[in-house]
Amino acid sequence: MNTAKQHQSCITEMGAIDKQLMRKAMGSFATGVTVVSFFADGEAAGMTANAFMSVSLDPALIVISVRAESKFNDWVNVGDCYGVNILVDEQEHLSSHYGGKSIDGLQCPFDTTGEVPLLPESSTQVVARTVDIHRAGDHLLYIAEVEYLNVEECRSPLLFHNGKYRRVDNKVAHI
Repeated sequence: MNTAKQHQSCITEMGAIDKQLMRKAMGSFATGVTVVSFFADGEAAGMTANAFMSVSLDPALIVISVRAESKFNDWVNVGDCYGVNILVDEQEHLSSHYGGKSIDGLQCPFDTTGEVPLLPESSTQVVARTVDIHRAGDHLLYIAEVEYLNVEECRSPLLFHNGKYRRVDNKVAHI
């Protein structure tokens, strides 16, 4: 088998990558699901995001990736805080709701007593202050310093893989 020939099919001219193929390829990477929370015009607001990661331990930095046309960008700037709520499997409905599939009659589940609204039933809640924003293609990267963490007891996370929600079966892999 000619591996050089196999790899050659992956090499394309700049901008020639098919968007659907890119979405499918990146969807093969399983991620956790978060609701990023913030205040918009004094009201608690949120958006579902799976493009979230830790950047640094010292200082404690995180990053989220937000579509350039998102309303989030109107409300959160350098110096502003946002929350990251890591969802558990029982919170799939919140991911759908804040991902654009509104659920009629859903009561706002946010705890709004702090600087940013947080989802109290999440496995982890993070409050971070934006220190930098970078344009990256059709998204903006919000780098933020962590100011608050709350980690609940270990609960099954909500996952997203190949365009569908998934759950962990809690079986430990033995290596």
